Amino acid sequence: MLNSTELRKGVIIELNEKLYQVIEYKHIKMKRTALVRLKLRDIIGGHTIEQTFQSNDRFARARLEYRRMQYLYNDGGIYHFMDEENFEQIPLNISQLGDAINFLKENISLEISSYKDEIIGVELPITVELEVTKTDPGFKGNTATGGTKPAKMETGIILQVPLFVNEGDIIKVDTRNASYLERASQ
Repeated sequence: MLNSTELRKGVIIELNEKLYQVIEYKHIKMKRTALVRLKLRDIIGGHTIEQTFQSNDRFARARLEYRRMQYLYNDGGIYHFMDEENFEQIPLNISQLGDAINFLKENISLEISSYKDEIIGVELPITVELEVTKTDPGFKGNTATGGTKPAKMETGIILQVPLFVNEGDIIKVDTRNASYLERASQ
């Protein structure tokens, strides 16, 4: 059990038989008592709620299991992963993966989190290298400052990239916000 003073951003708790991740935490002092205002994200449902608790309330910390998995292949909307320790294969669907499907390349390693043997999330590496499959050519002198253009990646996601990036280039992409970082060394 966690005291309200032990809660921090990112901590996952059980509340009303659901899993919530703390997004924001505020400690509010009043005349006779103190309150804790939490902004929580439902891990399974995805929606956020705000609730206020007494400072002496206690919360159950959720115990998640993390497994290192390797993405193998996609079979018509079913994505197959292999446990890197025991080589067990598990299939996941698009709803279980969420936005992670935009960055999945064969043989990429990632963390899959589960709660009570139910998969609840996928944690990608911070950066991935993707190949640009379609983009317009960038012309020198188009802008006075660094401009961007849309580019389609090998996974199907469309990102904004600098004008000097061409088809066939391999670029590093930040998976947290789907943004261009740099050209990958080739």
